Amino acid sequence: MTTTEATRAFYDAIAEDYADRFRAAGAGTPLDRALMGAFAELVGPEGEVADLGCGPGRVTAHLASLGLRVFGLDLSAAMLEIARREHPDLRFEQGSMLALDLPDGALAGAVSWYSSIHTPWERLPDLFAEVRRVLAPGGHLLLAFQVGDEPLLLDRPFGHPVTLEFERRRPEPVAELLERAGFTVLSRTVRIQEEETSSKVPQACLIARR
Repeated sequence: MTTTEATRAFYDAIAEDYADRFRAAGAGTPLDRALMGAFAELVGPEGEVADLGCGPGRVTAHLASLGLRVFGLDLSAAMLEIARREHPDLRFEQGSMLALDLPDGALAGAVSWYSSIHTPWERLPDLFAEVRRVLAPGGHLLLAFQVGDEPLLLDRPFGHPVTLEFERRRPEPVAELLERAGFTVLSRTVRIQEEETSSKVPQACLIARR
C-alpha cells in the first residue's frame, strides 16, 4: 500500500470520530487564528485559495469567514462527506496535494494545515514544486506542522484497525526546502504551548510567497 493509499484508508476509517473529537476546537488556538488572519490579509479576497488536506472543513470554513474565496481538497471521501454536510455553502473536492487538478498559476493562496505531515520527507520537494506551480506569482502558502525529530505512530485510534505515521519536522530545514522550491519565506513561528490546547508538542507555522 502506498503512503497515499494508507493515508486515505486511515482517514476514511476514523472520519466521524475525528470530526466529533475536534469539532469544539474550531479553527484552533488564538495564535492559529491570528496566523490565518495574517495569511488572509496577504492573499486578499480576489483570488481563489485551496485548503489542501481540508479534512472535515473546519479550517476551510474559518478562512471563508475571513473573506477568502476558498475551497477544500482531501484524499478521504469520508472526510469530504462530513465537510459537505457541515459546510454546504462551500466547495470540497477529492484529490491529492501531489497532483493537483489545477492549471498553472490558478491560485492566489494555498493552505496545508497539518496535511504535509503525511508526505515523506523525500517527497516534500515534489509537494512544494506542485504548490508553487498552481500559485500565481505573488501567491502565498500557509504551512503548519508539529515540531520534532521522530514521527508519531498512531495505532488503532478510536478503536479502528488502522495505523499511520505523523511526521514531525524542524521548521529550519522545511523553510530551506521552500526556498529551494522558489518560495520566499516571510514568517516562521513556533508555538510552544497554550492553555487552549493540551498538546505539549511545539507547533510550527510558515508563511511563504511564490
